Amino acid sequence: MVTQPGKPAPDTSRRSERSRRAIYDAALALVVEVGYPRTTIEGIAARAGVGKQTIYRWWGSKADVLLEAFLDLGEQAAREAGPAEHEPYVIPDTGDLAADVKAVLRATVDQLKDPRFEAPSRALAAEGVVNEQVGREFTARLLEPSIQLYVDRLRSAQRAGQVRADLDPRIALEFFISPLAQRWLQYTGPITYEYTDALVDYALHGLAPR
Repeated sequence: MVTQPGKPAPDTSRRSERSRRAIYDAALALVVEVGYPRTTIEGIAARAGVGKQTIYRWWGSKADVLLEAFLDLGEQAAREAGPAEHEPYVIPDTGDLAADVKAVLRATVDQLKDPRFEAPSRALAAEGVVNEQVGREFTARLLEPSIQLYVDRLRSAQRAGQVRADLDPRIALEFFISPLAQRWLQYTGPITYEYTDALVDYALHGLAPR
């Protein structure tokens, strides 16, 4: 490319970032408006104002685009929340295990009910069931980091003598998150703070009379 004297060369990295951002926005918007099955690479490209070849240069499928766009959306939301809540899903360790887990589950409820997150997260969860590669990526990049936070908090509680020392944290955390995920995915009941608080109380105290 020849440039005129005195004029800087075009910043291709900035142009690429604008295109990438437009593609993220287009993918998320289309999933909300028309649903995941009707969202296509062609539709994303047209909405973003780029050519299909631009998308295929960076991603292999619409699922790949949506997954990356969803991860970026979460990072944006964290930045918008400000420094105090930059990492909204970090489980605090105040010494009160029940209160700490209830707090992070309430934050999860807020996100699950946020229209910006609900449609793409449902689409990715559903696609992961039928597409093994998407399922692995969804688990590794979205679920596993959150799961590890629960594992770390439960291990801290073990060290403090608040839960059984022989407890397997990766099994125990399912008492908190699996019922919530099932209710959200299958629409079997309302997703509320009261519900997640009850999950924590039942998991930590059991069903037997005290």
